[in-house]
Amino acid sequence: MNKNTHSSKRILIEDAESLKYLGANGRWTKSPEDGASFEATRTACAAAKTEPIGKFNIVRYFPSTEQFINMDYGIGTGKETDSV
Repeated sequence: MNKNTHSSKRILIEDAESLKYLGANGRWTKSPEDGASFEATRTACAAAKTEPIGKFNIVRYFPSTEQFINMDYGIGTGKETDSV
């Protein structure tokens, strides 16, 4: 992961169900500005497939215009379940 806040575009992992973005700290965030940016779509997709989420999207985010472009999608390792 490369959290580059100076980039004009960012490649993010979005949980398709919650619409949150994977943050650089490994936590999920509603803010695309706080999402971990990846250098390539392929890298982001490979990382997303290892996350405990269901469906995900790889999105390109343009901070200056607050626009998103869906680049790819897939399924992670599945939702984490709470043990009782």
